[in-house]
Amino acid sequence: MEKIDKLDRKILEIISQNARIPFKDVAEVCGVSRAAIHQRVQKMIEMKVIIGSGYHINPKVLGYNTCTYIGVKLERGSMYKDVVPEFEKISEVVECHFTTGPYTMLIKLFARDNEHLMELLNGRIQEIPGVISTETLISLRQSFKREIPVVKTV
Repeated sequence: MEKIDKLDRKILEIISQNARIPFKDVAEVCGVSRAAIHQRVQKMIEMKVIIGSGYHINPKVLGYNTCTYIGVKLERGSMYKDVVPEFEKISEVVECHFTTGPYTMLIKLFARDNEHLMELLNGRIQEIPGVISTETLISLRQSFKREIPVVKTV
């Protein structure tokens, strides 16, 4: 894999703070042409350094007031590959991780309220073949969310 250089890191630092910033503004800060920024960003997309862009939607505005993390234990860890597609069918599940520790998996989901959460847990998640138990942690408030820092590697 190609390495990213100092200019690439500066570009990443800028666009990670504001994905909607025009390339001309990034070019001005970096002291290069807009075309150079465009080429660098395209290269980083192809290298999978940049893996997405877009808008972040506020779940509360759409009526999803409960953010929940659920630890999931499976009968066998190898069942992970069969359980993931089942979680993908539940639109309220926004993240799914295969983990070490006390849980086989950790999922994040948004529910409208506690009743909706209970429906998802009892009627969908705990009915998935292989799921033997769950532990639910409700987030009371997200204090911050950020991207990984763009630091210089040795």
